[in-house]
Amino acid sequence: MKFTETFNSATRFSNIREIIYNSVKLYPDNNAFILKKDVKKEEYVYITYKKFLEDINNLGTAFFNLGLKGKRIAICGMNSYEWILSYATNLLGNIISVPLDKGLMYGELESSLIRSKADAIVYDAKQEDMIKEIREKGNTNLKEYFCMGDSEEFKTIESLLEKGKNLRKLGKNDFENVEIDNDDMKIILFTSGTTAMSKAIMLSERNIAENIYSMQLVEKLLPTDVNMAILPFHHAYGSTGILMMLASGVTNCFTDGLKYIAKNMKEYKVSVYIGVPQLIELMYKKIMAEVEKSGKMDKVKKGIKISNFLLKFHIDIRRKLFKEIIDAVGGNLRFIVNGASNLDKEVSIGFNNLGIHTVQGYGLSETAPVACSENDKYIKPGSVGKPMPNMEIEIYNPDENGIGEIRLKGPNVFLGYYENEEATKEALRDGWFYTGDLGYIDKDNFLFLTGRQKNMIVLKNGKKVFPEEFEALINQFEEVKECMVFGLPKEDDDVLISVKIQYDEDYIKKAYPDKSMEEVEKIFWNKIKELNKTFPKYKYIKNMIFTKEDFIKTSTGKIKRYEEMKKIEK
Repeated sequence: MKFTETFNSATRFSNIREIIYNSVKLYPDNNAFILKKDVKKEEYVYITYKKFLEDINNLGTAFFNLGLKGKRIAICGMNSYEWILSYATNLLGNIISVPLDKGLMYGELESSLIRSKADAIVYDAKQEDMIKEIREKGNTNLKEYFCMGDSEEFKTIESLLEKGKNLRKLGKNDFENVEIDNDDMKIILFTSGTTAMSKAIMLSERNIAENIYSMQLVEKLLPTDVNMAILPFHHAYGSTGILMMLASGVTNCFTDGLKYIAKNMKEYKVSVYIGVPQLIELMYKKIMAEVEKSGKMDKVKKGIKISNFLLKFHIDIRRKLFKEIIDAVGGNLRFIVNGASNLDKEVSIGFNNLGIHTVQGYGLSETAPVACSENDKYIKPGSVGKPMPNMEIEIYNPDENGIGEIRLKGPNVFLGYYENEEATKEALRDGWFYTGDLGYIDKDNFLFLTGRQKNMIVLKNGKKVFPEEFEALINQFEEVKECMVFGLPKEDDDVLISVKIQYDEDYIKKAYPDKSMEEVEKIFWNKIKELNKTFPKYKYIKNMIFTKEDFIKTSTGKIKRYEEMKKIEK
């Protein structure tokens, strides 16, 4: 299946240098970034697109002066200007980037550096003790260490910017004139490893540039927009997302922390928000809780009916009608993009009803990352939209219900897994990328996800159970923070369909003040039994773990099923 309809004009570029230079040409004095000097003080630094390119050239010149031309530089730390500056510098200088999760423990960080053969690392000041230990042990290939903040022991990004500036004044311009290899490996990106040990994905500059081009064709971003860069940059969803913003002349800001998101949205007048379900659903629930508390829910429901009726005649009064609600999220929010996993249908419909355009997307790090998305014209809650204009999607080997493995083809599909020929051959076959995700395409050509092939529970009788199907329903119970459905191995080679539930302590205390936890667990188990009745008997959940413990998660909020199963099976 292909989707060729587009809604915006866009220029097709082959690499990130062309994209950044184009943005500087079109929006030289737009603010690319607004930075806060101090979390406690409202003092800001404004980085224009012109200044951003100047910083890239200065930093790149310093990197080249240290012999890093054509080398590999890892980047590990919190989202920050220094992070994206280092990443963009690598891309514009034909240097290979290795983005790493800031939450890695010592062993994982050292292993990633060894596996990627990184020559240098840009790191967060908070990680300095770990970086010192890595240097002392000497197991990696690292020759240079650059701190994003202050450091008495290592070079800093600030000092490199000054060094590069002075070198350029002396006529050093080899960084600015370096030839870009558009189709060679330029990024080594480790997967989040939700099912097993992470693989290292190889991406080219063309992969990223093509993905940005296709997104610009169907999703409308404006040079007047303000984006809050909240997704971790070491993930393709976060790093390509910020490059997409920079390609569109958008202003970008950073949150002071998860608990300050609402405050920061008002402070920076955020209009665009790219997030994951956990954060987007929490935002919606808080808004609706305030509406309920104020006693205005009936009024809002009536307003939605009226505004939806008027939309049939192309009369849109939503943002005026629900101004008070929109003001609760800063007053400027107009566009929400959800990825990583499925967004609750109620939340998607709810935000769109309020006049905040909300779309669901689908992709993988291997597709740099967006493969499919809803857009201005085509929205179907529960789906992940239609293929990006330069992508082709097929359902491979569908069953009687049309469900099969999703396979993809397009210029943003990755080069392969670094130093893992077996995994590459398994994933890339006959010109297609086999995703390992299961889904179906409906009569209107919308793609729906049903689960991961590796998560699918296959019973002894050959019947298949998709955990995500249950999880979407169980997560709607107010007692539940999050859940994971899985097959627990039995002695007769069959599996026991089970669920692990992290309950919401605060809600339990309010809803069941006079009940013991044993009694609450029995009450909830009866709810699971009632839910079972809506499914065929072979799908019944027959075992439950009820706990307040947090799940082991990736940085984008996905449960690490492989690690959770190891804990459960001990």
